[in-house]
Amino acid sequence: MAESVTTVFERPRSLKPVVSHFCAGCHHGTIHRLVADALDQLGLQDQTIGIASVGCSVLLYEYFDIDVVEAPHGRAPAVATGVKRVHPHSTVFTYQGDGDLAAIGTAEIIHAANRGEQITVIFVNNTTYGMTGGQMAPTTLPQQVTTTTPFGRQIETDGNPIRMAELLALLDGTSYSARVSVDGPKRVAQAARAVQKAFEIQKNRGGFAFVEVLAACPTNWGLSVIEANERVSQEMMSYFPLGTYKDLTVSATGA
Repeated sequence: MAESVTTVFERPRSLKPVVSHFCAGCHHGTIHRLVADALDQLGLQDQTIGIASVGCSVLLYEYFDIDVVEAPHGRAPAVATGVKRVHPHSTVFTYQGDGDLAAIGTAEIIHAANRGEQITVIFVNNTTYGMTGGQMAPTTLPQQVTTTTPFGRQIETDGNPIRMAELLALLDGTSYSARVSVDGPKRVAQAARAVQKAFEIQKNRGGFAFVEVLAACPTNWGLSVIEANERVSQEMMSYFPLGTYKDLTVSATGA
């Protein structure tokens, strides 16, 4: 007599059955999973258009079984704005790293948020330029060693890291701004809820939704997989506290 089998974990329909190219210990794969799960759970796969930025996030179309448009470096929010206005009934999201969104794309993300564009932004913050060799990014921590800061980031000359979740929360057009992490099961579950909420807001035409995800980059940090994962909680979170910085859906419903 054949035993019955219950499937408790499987690949989301919104992800292609391909092998990941990301480095061991990189959190992009986990974040991809959370985005794909949200699309599946909300029934959005067939109507979603992703906007891929330049950086480690550029190969979005290799992993997601959805339509994807590739944007020039930093311009993903501008491209997403155009796509959403032409296809207002589609779900449009950008997937961006810190070198892309918080550096060359600072103007685009700020103005898209300020206009209250009906898009979702997933922002991966690993405090470094990942694809191009580990240079200092706008989110690089004080004293952090990178290829362009061999003696560590100096606040006197390099300025302070930018806290994007807090910055965008100040803008009137932002409906939702949160910072999460994926360094452990509990925080992955919290991140999953934030990502799904960001897509629900767009589905309900609730405005601009932003989720910043703290992530590890073992290769450019020069750390082991375990050390890099631990650094997220031990160092990054003290400068980039987790939390919801703005949620107009709560104030609107009184929840």
